[in-house]
Amino acid sequence: MQAPTHREAQRQVESAIERGDLLTLFGRCTVEYDGRAESYLGPGDRLVVLKPDGTALVHTEEGQKPVNWQPPGGTFESELTDEQLLVRSRRPNPDESLEVHFESVTQLSAFDVTDAKEISLAGSEEDLRQRILTDPDLVEAGFTPLATERQTAAGAIDIYGKDANGTTLVVELKRRRVGPDAVGQLRRYIDALRRDLHAGAEVRGVLIAPSVTERARNMLAESGLEFVSLEP
Repeated sequence: MQAPTHREAQRQVESAIERGDLLTLFGRCTVEYDGRAESYLGPGDRLVVLKPDGTALVHTEEGQKPVNWQPPGGTFESELTDEQLLVRSRRPNPDESLEVHFESVTQLSAFDVTDAKEISLAGSEEDLRQRILTDPDLVEAGFTPLATERQTAAGAIDIYGKDANGTTLVVELKRRRVGPDAVGQLRRYIDALRRDLHAGAEVRGVLIAPSVTERARNMLAESGLEFVSLEP
């Protein structure tokens, strides 16, 4: 609903709460919290989300985290105060309330939401690992994987194996564009593995990711390490 009056918005909010819908409101508002402490957020344009499990979220134009929120288990109610919409979230334990006073409502939407509650991840490091285990030549011709998650003092190596000449190869996987931190991580794995193996053992390192920064590429070259561009 676009630009409802306060009375129209209040009726819609009450209906959505009664149905157990997920409710979103965008408009100019102030926010007050009373409970374990007290806080007040002055007038501003905000997105308010009320979820069927009792979660309440107040978002501004910045950041991924809400500026105010109530965890699951709350109850919602609304009323008109001075002919303006008030939306309230209450929790009994601890005793606390979050009140959003709307000067104006720009957008109001209610959704009957159902969810399988399971996230199916695509493009993960595990997907990248399975690609390489299925086709080791994606790393380089003649590469033979011998172990995954091989433990060292510096942490677990993603893929441990041998190249076509029998030289130990450490493969570090990243699913996104990477920078110097990933190069440093690969260096630490190689140093730790050299300490584990016999003196003078040759160990190569390959960083696999969709792309690297220019600084990371220079660090790889300086360290005698290699990079292979590969998507999960």
